[in-house]
Amino acid sequence: MVETLTREQVMAHRIAVQGLHRDRTLERLFALGVQDSGPTARLAIAARSDGDPDPAAHGLVDGWTHRGAPHHHPPGELNAVAAAARPFGDADAAARLNWSGPEQRRVGIPAREAIDRAADALAAVVTEPITKGAASTAVTRMLPDALLRECRGCATTHINEQLMRLSALPVGVGLDPTQKTLLLTPPPAGWERPVEGDPARAARLVLDYLRLHGPAGPREVADFVGTTPTAFAPAWEAALPGLAEVDLGGRRAWLPAEDVPAALDAPEPDVVRLLPPLDPILQARDREVHAPDETLRKELYKIIGNPGALLADGEIVGTWRPRASGKKLTLELSPVVPLAPDVRARLDDEAERVAAARGLTLAGLKGI
Repeated sequence: MVETLTREQVMAHRIAVQGLHRDRTLERLFALGVQDSGPTARLAIAARSDGDPDPAAHGLVDGWTHRGAPHHHPPGELNAVAAAARPFGDADAAARLNWSGPEQRRVGIPAREAIDRAADALAAVVTEPITKGAASTAVTRMLPDALLRECRGCATTHINEQLMRLSALPVGVGLDPTQKTLLLTPPPAGWERPVEGDPARAARLVLDYLRLHGPAGPREVADFVGTTPTAFAPAWEAALPGLAEVDLGGRRAWLPAEDVPAALDAPEPDVVRLLPPLDPILQARDREVHAPDETLRKELYKIIGNPGALLADGEIVGTWRPRASGKKLTLELSPVVPLAPDVRARLDDEAERVAAARGLTLAGLKGI
């Protein structure tokens, strides 16, 4: 029997499994990884926990993983993430590199080989902590011109940015964002470099995604990984025996089979949260589930400069932006619907939490 889930049930389920009730540990969240961009990771953890929001306090380490974006992961899981992320072939690697057909022909080097050659160079360079700029300069000298790009911002030619990011994970090169300048760090002892794409290992990405963002389908998972459904099909097929199909608003979607009862009986999403840009809940690729209103969706998902999301009782009801002045922080809220008095009352505590996670003092709220 195929169960039917409403959009409201899905929102309630995702809010619960992502820890936004602050009633559970965050292992599921950390298994997939928490994207790191400025204070994003700290604010995402603060929205879900009363403890220290510093990712390091939770034992997490940073690396370029999904889509080449920096994510925090448990250190013991990072090698498994690398194995799961190994492209299945050149079409998969080209999709992750954002290479078009003409670009592949121009380069003249198969996409997966390009990643491997850049990874070899990066492994030779990053034997101790080194700034990203210094590593890029050294790697650039070791690669053929076809893998380099002119960079207007740097006024020079260096390794393509996405290629550098995707070449770091296979050889265990991590990130240290705690210094003034981003450092690349050498692999931990015992690192095993993945050689071939393994559907059974890549299936863990499917399951980890669906545990947080399900129900969803192969298109959403592949988009999160940064590839195409066709290229990522081996991973989906490997995961499929452990999945249950459900009906979500008339379309087919899937959850890990053991999660279906929890989705059908999710607790009331009676929480108010100020979620940062790139918060895990905003990482779901079926964005219309979180923001059915097209105007709000466009505001939440800009190319650059995304605002945070105001979550109230199961719905995203607006956006917010921080305005810092010295050690003071003001939050400018832009609700798209009138806020109930009890929501407004709870916002003060959430705003204090945001300010504390940023090491600032709350000056006040504007816009409500």
